Parts: sequence; structure tokens; C-alpha cells
Amino acid sequence: QVQLVESGGGLVQAGESLTLSCATSGSTSGIGAMGWYRQAPGKQRELVAIISRSGIPNYADSVKGRFTISRDNAKNTVYLQMNSLKPEDTAVYYCNVKRVAFGLNDYWGQGTQVTVSS
Repeated sequence: QVQLVESGGGLVQAGESLTLSCATSGSTSGIGAMGWYRQAPGKQRELVAIISRSGIPNYADSVKGRFTISRDNAKNTVYLQMNSLKPEDTAVYYCNVKRVAFGLNDYWGQGTQVTVSS
């Protein structure tokens, strides 16, 4: 009953920046941590960044210092500011929303393509 809409992906040159957003709607009172995962062709899906309800972030080592995750609880939206993009950042990025209630499945966005050319 929660809908996720991702936006902000695209094609950029190495060194440039993009900002992804993921807006949720519906029954949002049960939303917990929010984050971003990515999956490149031939690779496993990996966690990029996650942020708790109180705003505490965690990042994959590969993006620390370059990416910033943030959330606006009033807007029920999570963002990923991506700076100094590298070709190895090329992937489909998926928004992930966790539930505060025990035993419930996560919500997932449809994915947005980020392509970084060298």
C-alpha cells in the first residue's frame, strides 16, 4: 500500500554529479530506514547507502566521501546526492524502504539507470 517513485537518473560524464530522489506515498506511517541499492550488469545487488528514521546514515566504502544520503520525513522522500561520479558507479539504482513492524517485507522502487561515461 506504499508507492515509490524514483527520479534523477541519467547519463553523465565522469566527475559530474547527479541527485536521485525517491518519493513515497500511501500508508507511510510504518516506514523505517530508507536507502539505495544498485546493481550493475553481471554483478550482485549491493547496498549504496541507508539512512535511519532519525537521520543516521551508513555508506558503502566505495562511495564514502562522494555520495550523501538524506531524507525528508515530512515529504516521505529519500535523496542520494552523487558527486565525482565514476564509470564504476554505472548501475540501476533502486530505492529501498524498510518497515518499522517486525516481519514485513521491504518496499522497492522500479529502479533508475545511472550511466557514467569515461
